Amino acid sequence: MLKEFQEFISRGNVMDLAVGVIIGAAFGKIVDSLVNDIIMPIIGAILGGLDFNNYFIGLSSAVTATSLAAAREQGAVFAYGSFFTVVLNFLILAWIIFLMVKGVNNVRKRVERQKPSAEAAPPPADVALLTEIRDLLARK
Repeated sequence: MLKEFQEFISRGNVMDLAVGVIIGAAFGKIVDSLVNDIIMPIIGAILGGLDFNNYFIGLSSAVTATSLAAAREQGAVFAYGSFFTVVLNFLILAWIIFLMVKGVNNVRKRVERQKPSAEAAPPPADVALLTEIRDLLARK
């Protein structure tokens, strides 16, 4: 069983998947920072200094706080500003991944077009011999 597990782990697909997950997690943090630290402050400044992360509706009368973190301590909240930020984060991440996949596909197509077309394989020996016989008979 240990040997089977070793074979499973040593296959390229499992290692590729592991690398992809690690890089994806790191890339997700970069996009999260891009949205939270650059894009959302610019949108907030354009819309009059709004901070989308603090947009919420208290779902009970006990929620009287003005910040989301404090409101969550007081009770249930409907945090639509935070949700908007996460949706924007997802859309940016999906767009970047789309552009990356599109770029890789374009490179693959270019490489395929540059490959020399495979020349016709030589015919089998018996077909070549029959062709020679036919040509000799045709000359006589």
